[in-house]
Amino acid sequence: MSDRHPIPNINIGQVYDQRYSDSEVHYDRLGNLAGFFGRNMPVHRHDRFFQVHYVKSGTVRVYLDDQQYIEAGPMFFLTPPTVAHAFVTEPDSDGHVLTVRQQLVWQLIEADASLLPAGVQVRPACVALAKVPAAYKAEARRLERWLEALSDEVATPHPGRDAALQSLTRLIMISLLRLCPNSREATPARHEDLKIFHRFNALIEAHYLEHWPLARYAQQIGVTEARLNDVCRRIADLPSKRLVLERVMQEAKRLLLFSGSTANEICYQLGFKDPAYFSRFFNRYAKLTPGEYRQRQAELL
Repeated sequence: MSDRHPIPNINIGQVYDQRYSDSEVHYDRLGNLAGFFGRNMPVHRHDRFFQVHYVKSGTVRVYLDDQQYIEAGPMFFLTPPTVAHAFVTEPDSDGHVLTVRQQLVWQLIEADASLLPAGVQVRPACVALAKVPAAYKAEARRLERWLEALSDEVATPHPGRDAALQSLTRLIMISLLRLCPNSREATPARHEDLKIFHRFNALIEAHYLEHWPLARYAQQIGVTEARLNDVCRRIADLPSKRLVLERVMQEAKRLLLFSGSTANEICYQLGFKDPAYFSRFFNRYAKLTPGEYRQRQAELL
């Protein structure tokens, strides 16, 4: 999947929610993460962490290693540590994202061998919950209840919160492992398209602060702008220009949340020359000015 380009390792606690940088369990609503990272999540991995995305509704395009899945919610996909993955959600998709340190999952499996046959590793899975056999329907309902309970526990700091989060996470992981045998078959993906798409995302990561025009990206990849745009629409259902803008927005939000820099200073850090233009750019995509975004996020913490 990497096509020889390094696949970035994302520690979500450090990049997105620094309050939980050392936690065994990190949870957030899918809509909140999409608001920060954008609809398109380029290929990446999570060393030492399992991650599950539970999508309630809307169609999701998922790439687990080189396997492509296009499924409608309710669905989940489970990504074991180090597995390269990418996905695109629809604008109104919501659900749950749970990131769990690998030791917690391994201890669970070691304590009960019935969860996984001896010598078998947890594999990536994409499960459409509306399509599981009747014998698994009750388990699918339990999984949704556990995730909603976890969401409530995170939102309200009751006594014994840490113990409750650990227990709910174990229940969720048990449900996931029970449901994983129903993983969908991958749909064919054009290898050349995937190679171009991942190469484009790698170049965005390296050069988005330089504000390259699309023509330069296309030239570096060795394709026309039209071909690049066609690939992005086919793989991510987004135009190529939007993918670049979403990466700039992600970094702008990160700096507003986690740095003490002023909006004007962030403007120049991001390669903009005019603070007024940066403010208009940010407002166009976030529907808030940089100052309003920072204040709103501070109120949510």
